[in-house]
Amino acid sequence: MPPAKRKPARRTTVAKARKPAARKHPASRVKIPRTGPLHAQIGARMVLFAVSRIDIRPDTVQSRKDAAILRATHKGCPTCKGNGQVFTKGKDGSFTGSKPCPAKPTKQKASRWEVYKSSRFGADKNTGLVGWTCPCGKKEKPRYRDAREATKALRTHERARHQGKTVGGAWYAQATEGAASPAPAKQPAAVSKVVTDSGVTDEQWIKKNKPMAPAKAIAVGKCWQCAGAGRIFSAFGGQQLIVVCSECRGNGAAPKAA
Repeated sequence: MPPAKRKPARRTTVAKARKPAARKHPASRVKIPRTGPLHAQIGARMVLFAVSRIDIRPDTVQSRKDAAILRATHKGCPTCKGNGQVFTKGKDGSFTGSKPCPAKPTKQKASRWEVYKSSRFGADKNTGLVGWTCPCGKKEKPRYRDAREATKALRTHERARHQGKTVGGAWYAQATEGAASPAPAKQPAAVSKVVTDSGVTDEQWIKKNKPMAPAKAIAVGKCWQCAGAGRIFSAFGGQQLIVVCSECRGNGAAPKAA
């Protein structure tokens, strides 16, 4: 008797990998009663307000902690002004990029409590991070570590909203007060020059100054102290001097404050 023929094993379809369910915000679980006692409705709304403040995005929280660590370890740094990151600007004043502070940290270790407090509370929790804004009105608060990540998020928005075309969006950064407002440019100090062969007396030397009433000098756009000459002839200690005007720094123009 011939052996029975075996049927080939039935092929089963491979189960498709399930996509992870979208993580819902805890505020979506709060149900506000439309009827019932007034205190129950008020209490539900208060719970909704408190829960809506909870940030469940781990990447944002980690970015805030990283920025807080940089601020704590670069506190008092003259290069980044305590920001931990250096933001570069173009000629028009817009931000063009960001890079970590190249200077050595002023502090090697940061307190856990200090990092937690700085990253979760206060107005500085987003300091050192980057956000983006679009002319269409969409704006995202600073939550990215650098300009590259913020630019990726902006491009994603442009693909979803503007068919992938750039409409002039840009990114912006939140920095410490010292890093946001650069130090004023140093003006050259007044330099004195000693003249030994003028051939005139001290009185004649001083008369070379052309005095002008301060109000009149300011009205014509000249420095009120040197009358636009940029220098002052003086004599002191038996020496004749030419001193650069300390008010206009030698340019002879009226100060902006005047």
